[in-house]
Amino acid sequence: MDPESATLETEDKMQKAVEYAVHEFAGVRTGKASPGLVENIDVHVPSYGSSMKIKGLAIITVPEPRMIMVQPFDPSTTRDIEKAIIESKTGLNPANEGKHLRIPVPELSEERRKDMVKLVKGQAEDARIRIRGIRKDGMDMAKKLKSDNSLTEDGQRDFEANVQELTNKYTKEIDTHLAAKETELMTV
Repeated sequence: MDPESATLETEDKMQKAVEYAVHEFAGVRTGKASPGLVENIDVHVPSYGSSMKIKGLAIITVPEPRMIMVQPFDPSTTRDIEKAIIESKTGLNPANEGKHLRIPVPELSEERRKDMVKLVKGQAEDARIRIRGIRKDGMDMAKKLKSDNSLTEDGQRDFEANVQELTNKYTKEIDTHLAAKETELMTV
């Protein structure tokens, strides 16, 4: 592998880590109904013999600003979806109406908002840890390229500097998304 493609690969992995963090942030509720609050909850479906995400088992709609509607493709999975939502850490309580679930999204209390901010901060730290792991892989790649004589000593330093710049860039991007989510959560 040449240094340029190694740099691009490192950047791509870091970008994906940020995208994953943003996707995780979307699943943290802010008092407004959104399909993202429930779509990635894992549901164990005994009749299928596996676990699936709710978005793969049902149509998720938001008919009202504070209501989520989940309509399973297979009505026999309604109870399994209901159980998964109740057991998740979202704090949502679905109402089973036979062939579909209605999930009211209550207003968040100040204490619950603070808990959500802690959760989001934990998710952001997980993303930073992923980025630092990718940075380490990039630095190891620089050493490998140098030992393969694909890089000179100066080339290795430049490569490592580029990886560090990418690390700083994507860490700041996570911090920016975190700050926006915190503001959104704490806004009443």
